[in-house]
Amino acid sequence: MIKNIKSSYILLVIVCITLFTSCEKSDNFTASGNDEIHLFIWRAMNNYYLWQSSVPDLSDTRFTNIGQLYSEYSNFTSPRDVFESLRYQPGVVDRFSWIVDDYVALENSFQGINLSNGMEFGLVRYDNDATKVFGYVRYVIPGSDAEAQNIERGMLFSEVDGVQLTESNYRDLLFDDGTSYTISLADFNDGNPLANSTTVSLSKTQLQENPVAIVKIIEEGDHKIGYLLYNQFSSSFDGYLNAAFATFQSENVTDLILDLRYNGGGSVNTATYLGGMVTGQFNGQLFSKEQWNTKVQEVIDASVFENNFTNEIVNKDQNQNIVLQEPINSLNLNRVYFITTGSSASASELVMNSLSSYIQVSSVGKKTVGKVQGSVTLYDSDNYTRTGDNLASNHTWAIQPLVLEIKNKDNFNEPNGITPTVAIPENYENL
Repeated sequence: MIKNIKSSYILLVIVCITLFTSCEKSDNFTASGNDEIHLFIWRAMNNYYLWQSSVPDLSDTRFTNIGQLYSEYSNFTSPRDVFESLRYQPGVVDRFSWIVDDYVALENSFQGINLSNGMEFGLVRYDNDATKVFGYVRYVIPGSDAEAQNIERGMLFSEVDGVQLTESNYRDLLFDDGTSYTISLADFNDGNPLANSTTVSLSKTQLQENPVAIVKIIEEGDHKIGYLLYNQFSSSFDGYLNAAFATFQSENVTDLILDLRYNGGGSVNTATYLGGMVTGQFNGQLFSKEQWNTKVQEVIDASVFENNFTNEIVNKDQNQNIVLQEPINSLNLNRVYFITTGSSASASELVMNSLSSYIQVSSVGKKTVGKVQGSVTLYDSDNYTRTGDNLASNHTWAIQPLVLEIKNKDNFNEPNGITPTVAIPENYENL
């Protein structure tokens, strides 16, 4: 989950009220190499990291001056290593904080813009050899090279550039900095795919994906069922999401299926809007509530951490200018159905969990990820925002630490993932 708007307010208030650290910038200490980046990372984590109090190296008394901090991290290979050293039990407790060296690319990804060939896929282990993996095409982004090359949902591939995919090489073969690769399509072969004679070369370009992928009406007896395949909670497409519900509204749907199989999350605000689109009868009531670290909680009014159902979309840019304002199209439903997989996470789970306090929520598919924390992007500026004074001009490092835990109105969440009402795995032989 990505926090925005209110999180900017929280950052500003903390900057104005609290002492970030016992270290103060001083001309007595000369920075060299990555010293200033290391200082930014430490100070930002010291203030906002959800588990700050549990990390000894983030204690307010860890360093008595900036020189000590510079010295401590001078032998670290990169800012990434400094950041990783400050995470609390990474992979166990903190599974989702990360750092980037290009915050422009990060910002683009939140808006669905990525360097991509348009083939969105998952990876699965072979039945008879757990070291081998194969890819299956989940969907294809319109206007992409994958679409031009006639890649379709359900296709399987087992090799990239003539090399069998394995657990140890798939990252290098599929996710390196290259802009093209060639896949070998495969036949299912009872869960142990074999490459066939078809190869397809795919090239990456800058693409913006509309996450409102499929909107349709299914008529079944007396029921009009709205179906939405939704792939990312991106604020840039809130208008499209609202338009989908206008379609459902005009068709007088009686039931709703939200397909979040491939939705790894995104904006908390968008999740709140979606909750209001599904319902509408709970306007102004509590949708979700956040718990930040002690430093933040002590200086911010408790109401700021509450996200209420609303009947209006109001989106602002980084300068707080309104970029979208329109009434929410609500269905006033008392039940909703979700389709989920092990890739459904964060804001997807937030919607399911928060709505369960008010209406009947059922799900089909596989257990979700269990990401119940939210993050913010922190930049190297005076107030850690993109528009803050003295934004560093000599680098584009930013951190995306977990800063909050989020629960529904009943103070409940599912850190181990949401178990489906009906468990049905995807059939890779027949997607």
